[in-house]
Amino acid sequence: MKELSVDTDTTNTDHVEDIEKKEAYDELIVLLENEDYEPFRENFLKLHEYEQGEFYSLLDNEDRDKLYRLLSPKEISDFFDTLTLSDEEMEEILTGMDARYAAQVLGAMQYDNAADIMNFLPKEVMMSFLALMERDDREEIRILMNYEDDTAGGIMTTEFVSIDSEMTVHQAMEHLRRVAPNSETIYYIFVTDINNKLVGIISLRDLIIADEDEYIGDIMKERVISVNVSDDQEEVAYVMRDYNFLAVPVLDYQEHLVGIITADDIMDVIQEEAEEDYYRLAGMSDEGSPLDDSSFTAAKKRLPWLIGLTLMGMITATMLSTFEDTLEKVALLGAFIPIIGGMAGNAGTQSLAVAVRGLATGDIKRASLLKLAMKDIFTGMMTGITCAVLLFIIITILFGQPVVGLIVSVSLFVAMTVATLTGTFIPMGMSKLGIDPAVASGPFITTSNDIISLMIYFSLANALMGALT
Repeated sequence: MKELSVDTDTTNTDHVEDIEKKEAYDELIVLLENEDYEPFRENFLKLHEYEQGEFYSLLDNEDRDKLYRLLSPKEISDFFDTLTLSDEEMEEILTGMDARYAAQVLGAMQYDNAADIMNFLPKEVMMSFLALMERDDREEIRILMNYEDDTAGGIMTTEFVSIDSEMTVHQAMEHLRRVAPNSETIYYIFVTDINNKLVGIISLRDLIIADEDEYIGDIMKERVISVNVSDDQEEVAYVMRDYNFLAVPVLDYQEHLVGIITADDIMDVIQEEAEEDYYRLAGMSDEGSPLDDSSFTAAKKRLPWLIGLTLMGMITATMLSTFEDTLEKVALLGAFIPIIGGMAGNAGTQSLAVAVRGLATGDIKRASLLKLAMKDIFTGMMTGITCAVLLFIIITILFGQPVVGLIVSVSLFVAMTVATLTGTFIPMGMSKLGIDPAVASGPFITTSNDIISLMIYFSLANALMGALT
């Protein structure tokens, strides 16, 4: 008998819940392996869809085949919508099923999720599944596959409820009873005219309490916030956050209502965008999940940035050779190079993180650039002068070299102030040029600030060389 492992490294309530979940999963695997199918079905279908997907992910191929014989494609599709597998894993699972069964599973899934999966399947496999689907499912999935992945059209679902503005409340409720089982959400009901153009919206609550003989056009709200199929998914996330929507309608270029985007879709977008910015801030490609990459793939993604930063580092090396005479005369200056470069890099990276976050949330777009510039200048000056004074005191006491202490502390002050401004305005400039500000990554800012800080440091040292020698 196999025993499934579930992470129970938590505390208190979570710990108890995980133990109970593990026991439930172990009981299910015993029933499945002993072919006690009826009790297995009964217990399995009592689980939440997320737990069904979690249990499924723990099974080997043999037990998964048994599961397919016990469950209908619709029952499989319910938890397939919750799976977070790589494209390769999903392809392996679907091609391991009977082709007709797999096509029925895809057709029964939420259409937006099915379209995402189909777009990453090999063309011959995708065409085979489409050919085996029901016509209505095939057409809906085909439509969604035509949109770019990171646009509103790529993340929307076509499973929504709409009603005609000329319907009465009674007619609308009858229509709602017929179509609601196949809709992703019915909290918002969108109102269209005879040409399928969006003209209003009504909540389920307002519909329930309205008089049955009233016309929808008389009680609907005419001002509707919507997005276009071509809008970037990040912009859609801002709209839903700002208006606190559970769903937002999606219009095509002729303003026809073609789909909706729900809160669960936006949660996935937020996670995806956060991961993308995180990897870019680290100077890494955001393509796919780095945890799933082989060593070769990971190296291939990281090398372009590292090679670029190596070439930038040569500028630093060349600069040091230029000031070789200065270092030869006052060797103590070399001891503080890591401090100057490191502190400038740290200040720049902190400022960069705030800037990228502000651009991502839209806060910087709403703020005055002059106000931001003044704030960053004062921030850099305050942090710089505090660290500079501390360093001057330490160097004077430990080495008895107040002039060296003055050079190092003034250089540190200027370098940190400049680095703070650089960390803010480089990503802002990139954003203005239409480049993802996260590309202004930590390594890039750090290397740039190394060059600037060393130039300041040795220029000041050369200017005070007479006092030093």
